[in-house]
Amino acid sequence: MNKKWQTSIIIVLTTTALTFSCEQKQEGESSEKKEVKAELSAEDLDLLKQAKKFFKPLPEIAEPTDYKMNDDMVSLGKKLYFDTRLSKSNTISCNSCHNLASYGVDNNPTSIGHKWVAGPRNSPTVLNAAIHSFQFWDGRAADVEEQAEGPILNPIEMGAPHEEFVIDRLRTIETYGDLFAAAFPEEETPLTYKNMARAIGAFERTLMTPDRFDDFLKGDGSALTTAEKKGLKTFMDVGCTTCHSGPALGGQIFQKFGLIKGPYWDYTGSETIDEGKYEVTGIESDKYMFKVPGLRNIAKTAPYFHDGSIWDLDKSVEIMGVTQLGKELSPEQIQEIVDFLEALTGDLPDEARTLPILPRMGRETTKPDFS
Repeated sequence: MNKKWQTSIIIVLTTTALTFSCEQKQEGESSEKKEVKAELSAEDLDLLKQAKKFFKPLPEIAEPTDYKMNDDMVSLGKKLYFDTRLSKSNTISCNSCHNLASYGVDNNPTSIGHKWVAGPRNSPTVLNAAIHSFQFWDGRAADVEEQAEGPILNPIEMGAPHEEFVIDRLRTIETYGDLFAAAFPEEETPLTYKNMARAIGAFERTLMTPDRFDDFLKGDGSALTTAEKKGLKTFMDVGCTTCHSGPALGGQIFQKFGLIKGPYWDYTGSETIDEGKYEVTGIESDKYMFKVPGLRNIAKTAPYFHDGSIWDLDKSVEIMGVTQLGKELSPEQIQEIVDFLEALTGDLPDEARTLPILPRMGRETTKPDFS
């Protein structure tokens, strides 16, 4: 046989063999991966089945129901979120109290606002907040868009005297006019206070932080450690899921602080008595009712409760056991629950934690006003 043809046949046969071998390997790997995913112990399968009754994985984005988000809107919202010029003093931004580099909080008992005055309540994390049923500890805002309108005009938060004050300031920054026009292309007057809040809300709707618990809920039995799985079971068995359920593990209902045993300040040592939702509604049954906080990233968002009265997560769990469940949780149970809660720490995309380049002002600058 011609040596040239012999060589060609050998190459073809070798290539065919290698291809067949690779295909077999790929099929084997695929089968192996399927087997690994299916290799949940009977105990893990029972735990997962129980967990799915109470929890769901986080969505990638908290889509709004009354408007359509676009990339320009989110980009504008990020700039506004970090812009101190929304405040009267030109020194406070949304990020000042809801710092994205520290899991959406400022880690203070209560935040420092206009004229360096401390507010009455702890600043809750903005991360995953868009999937909550309402906003603020007293639930006075329906969504993150409505929530974004409040602090800017609050005299002890960002201190702006009225909406037009804020819009007039944004109009002096010419670039913002173009950014609002791009974000709200169908509107004749895009630069409005409502649209400012909507843009901030759109940005906040992207601040989802999936974690290993989401992987477990999707069927990955190796996502949680043995201690964390034990903590999850304890969390469910003792009754924490009565209030802390859903994708955010909370944020869906109001509950009285001191439901079973109170008053709550006997356990937290709170110096100021906060009557919660009652301060908004004036309804007697709303006294000491607060929005149940979500527990995502809870290990990173101390201090805890509406007044930031407790710094230790294990102490918070102990207090919740007594006041809300009427149970004296054992040290072992408390540690097990804390182990699970620490597994709820997720990752925020780098893009959300990086400072944006803000539009520059013209020759007329905004001077700080602390009056």
